[in-house]
Amino acid sequence: MKLAGRRPAALIVATLLVLGAAVWALWPSPPPVKGFDQRIPVVDGPRDDQRVTLDTTFFPPAGGGKAPAVLLAHGFGGSKQSVREEAVRLAQAGYAVLTWSARGFGASTGQIALNSPDYEVKDVKQLIDWVARRPEVQLDSAGDPRLGMAGGSYGGAITLMAAAYDARIDAIVPQITWYDLADALFPDATGEGPGKGVFKRMWAGLFFSRAVDSPLAPGAGGLGGLTGAPGGTGSRDGTGTPADGRPATGSPDPAEQAREVQCGRFLPEICQMYQQVAETGRATPGAVETLRRSSPVSVPGKIRVPSLLIQGKHDSLFPLGHADANARAIAATGAPVEVAWFDGGHDGGDAEPDWVADRTIGWFGHWLKKDGTPLGDAFTVTRDGGRDPGTRRPVLVHAGTGRYPGLSGTAQSPVQIAGPDQQVASPPGGSPASISTVPGVGGLLGNLGGAGLSIDMPGQSAVFESAPLTAPLEVTGAPVVKVRVHGEGEVTLFAKLYDVGGQRPALPQGLVAPLRVTATQAGTPVSVTLPAIDYRFDVGHRLRVVLSTTDMGYASPSAPAVHRVGLASQTLTVPTDASLTAVAAGLAWWVWALPLAALALAAVLLLLGRGRRAGEPDPELAGVPLQITGLAKKYRNGELAVDDLSFRVEQGQVLGLLGPNGAGKTTTMRMLMGLIHPDAGEIRIFGHRVTPGAPVLSRLGSFVEGPGFLPHLTGRENLDLYWRATGRPGDDAHMDEALEIAALGSALDRAVRTYSQGMRQRLAIAQAMLGLPDLLVLDEPTNGLDPPQIAEMRKVLIRYAATGRTVIVSSHMLAEVEQTCDHVVVMHRGRLVTAGPVSALLGGAVPSNGSKGRLEDVFLDLIGDRA
Repeated sequence: MKLAGRRPAALIVATLLVLGAAVWALWPSPPPVKGFDQRIPVVDGPRDDQRVTLDTTFFPPAGGGKAPAVLLAHGFGGSKQSVREEAVRLAQAGYAVLTWSARGFGASTGQIALNSPDYEVKDVKQLIDWVARRPEVQLDSAGDPRLGMAGGSYGGAITLMAAAYDARIDAIVPQITWYDLADALFPDATGEGPGKGVFKRMWAGLFFSRAVDSPLAPGAGGLGGLTGAPGGTGSRDGTGTPADGRPATGSPDPAEQAREVQCGRFLPEICQMYQQVAETGRATPGAVETLRRSSPVSVPGKIRVPSLLIQGKHDSLFPLGHADANARAIAATGAPVEVAWFDGGHDGGDAEPDWVADRTIGWFGHWLKKDGTPLGDAFTVTRDGGRDPGTRRPVLVHAGTGRYPGLSGTAQSPVQIAGPDQQVASPPGGSPASISTVPGVGGLLGNLGGAGLSIDMPGQSAVFESAPLTAPLEVTGAPVVKVRVHGEGEVTLFAKLYDVGGQRPALPQGLVAPLRVTATQAGTPVSVTLPAIDYRFDVGHRLRVVLSTTDMGYASPSAPAVHRVGLASQTLTVPTDASLTAVAAGLAWWVWALPLAALALAAVLLLLGRGRRAGEPDPELAGVPLQITGLAKKYRNGELAVDDLSFRVEQGQVLGLLGPNGAGKTTTMRMLMGLIHPDAGEIRIFGHRVTPGAPVLSRLGSFVEGPGFLPHLTGRENLDLYWRATGRPGDDAHMDEALEIAALGSALDRAVRTYSQGMRQRLAIAQAMLGLPDLLVLDEPTNGLDPPQIAEMRKVLIRYAATGRTVIVSSHMLAEVEQTCDHVVVMHRGRLVTAGPVSALLGGAVPSNGSKGRLEDVFLDLIGDRA
């Protein structure tokens, strides 16, 4: 009877599978695209005296024949490979596409000049010369190529700059980029410009260290071109002249060599400018001039081509105000402009690559192909329309309006805020600092309960709030608040607008507006432009304006001071745009068909029955730290990395996971942490099945595949930030125990970029032990440690397990495993070879030389690799 009852269910499953296979087979595939690489020599420099070789890839249009061309530029720290996927999509849409690694990046030679007119802009003009000679490229009547240009961040800036200097560019799509690089790195919310701005220390550090700390590209100049270090042989182009254009010398000058080591891939003058402002935290007139020469602000009225400006709402590096400034400057020339704010940016969010790609292809279709593709709205905004019940990801809708209103919106709503004058202190050295967002991990922090990680230090912040809202308020643009600052001398403040009413205050997109004010005893009034946002404040929520004296992402004064901050006006002016309405785009059939199919399949699985549900804990294993059953994982080539692996670990054990390279140890540990899915089998921690993000993973501490830290933070700040990101109470971190384990002494308060490998290793192990997890998993924990440190680490792990916790150690140092671990699991080629107590394995070892058995002898015998 059971079999008969299951036949209809099996028939449904089979029908769904057949239907899915048919759709997959009949769905039209895009035409294949194959590009070819080309090294293109160019000449640049202020005197056209530098020879540079650019590494490019050209993608002919998929349909053949002649087509408009698109130059596709990459972001800072990337290369032509970074934009390959976008290039293929454009080629499939019928464009001839050229990608290239900018000078100083990838395999291109030369040094980075930050999109200078004398360097990178000249490079692009010569790339256009090359493209114009290609037989696949459509030419206009004047013989110029029909050509568009696009790129993001660094690539977006060169797109704008090239359009200002080369009239052959017919349409552009710059994304998440800058209008004024000086203003981006030294913003000032009072409108007085970068000369009075606050140094964006962390973003600038990451921005410059991508090229200063990175190994040199082949022939990129610098140390590699002078000493024969990796890539050095590529520094000459066959003419006897270094690729960066400097005269060749018999032997390098030591002072010059030292400067180039320090400056990496940058032109020395760029590097020296950064070093100066990083030390002082102030923008010098020379720095402002240098940064602005690489910015659209330096070419007013010269960008006269149709421009689609796409800017990210989650972007503390180049916020929405930069797209606004570019839009106003280009529109002033009479050129068509569209502005789109999407739910992504340098701080993460949903980057929406498909939507961005479709908008880009449509823009070029209208202006280059002139194929009648309708233009979009002048202003488009991405908004969260809820949650997909299948993936729990935001469902993003797009609102459009007939005109671009700018950051002041189409209307302004006054919101009354209140609060007394409040004393705020600037701490010595600017530490501890408040947090708005953290470059490099902003996307991660933004996912913590939807509110991000924003912290205002007590005693350092003045707070002003509105009454609860009686109607929802959709803010689109940059609110303005007027405050008054009392005291003596200059004070640095960071203004934020919070949403108060959820589980905890939310800082929209983690954005903050820095400013400097010269305080007086009578009080200095100042109008503060808060960050531009697109954000909905719900009924019952309150708007909170906070002015803090510190922010971890910025440079703060080192001298302690106390000031008083109050309101100069109780009106917070909030921009709105009531004309923005959700776009009711037609839905593809699969949007509704797939949920119906999922419901049908779920019903089938329910009929078939599976015993205990996968997510249900097993009470019999509640006290077992780890049980792995039938675990399997294949590589893409079909080879098994882990093959039917099963073992169990008990409380209080220190277990060694052993095996030669390629045995599957790291793959097993990555599945154990929920980082990758197994193809078969399961892993249970204290009875709970491991899945990505499973709550039981909070009981696991891990260190696998090397340490990863923010290089410009100290060791202590990295540990503190990591624990804050977990959202757990600070008292649960047991920070003192972790710091004792690290044993870094005064180095804890130095930047991690100065650490040796062993110091990073110890800090990573301390991070894994934060919170004293019940199960600790360490991959090669003694790598980089000296013998005394190894001996101390051995004692730490044994003591840790003696408290009833469990430790799993993967290591190649078998002598250390023998002294540290009481149990071992031996793997070879993905399979379990043996598991059990170390004493039992050694007791059965009878070496041929008659000496006492060692774990190394047993291990080699087990895996069959003895000579």
